[in-house]
Amino acid sequence: MEMIIFTGIPASGKSSFYKELFFNSHLRISMDLLNTRNKENKLLQYAFETQSKMVIDNTNVTRESRKKYIESAKQNQYEIIGYFFESSIQDCLERNLNRKEAINEIGIKTKYKDLEKPGFEEGFDKIFTVKIVNNTFEICPYEV
Repeated sequence: MEMIIFTGIPASGKSSFYKELFFNSHLRISMDLLNTRNKENKLLQYAFETQSKMVIDNTNVTRESRKKYIESAKQNQYEIIGYFFESSIQDCLERNLNRKEAINEIGIKTKYKDLEKPGFEEGFDKIFTVKIVNNTFEICPYEV
């Protein structure tokens, strides 16, 4: 089984990427949908119990925020795949203007400031970089 962990600031394309590539194959675990850590933990537990493929669709900008997912996935013998959404803050601010529920600009800038790129030493089996080029997702090998 596999757990996919997205890392990227708000409006970097994470949820759109999920819908385009993983909607029909992976359970989406997102604080935007669940609103509380308690609900998130219950859904994670259900996913592990049913051996479901899943995508963690949160910002996950710090190593600490990714750690609990990686530890749980390892305990459940999941392959851990990271997708790092590489975006400029300006591009994200512009995309944010077109969102149904725009995020506070300060929130985007704060997440950008806190962003720690993922690393294999965290426990990832694979990591990819995602860029938006001409409104299309481009997946590239990850460069540390």
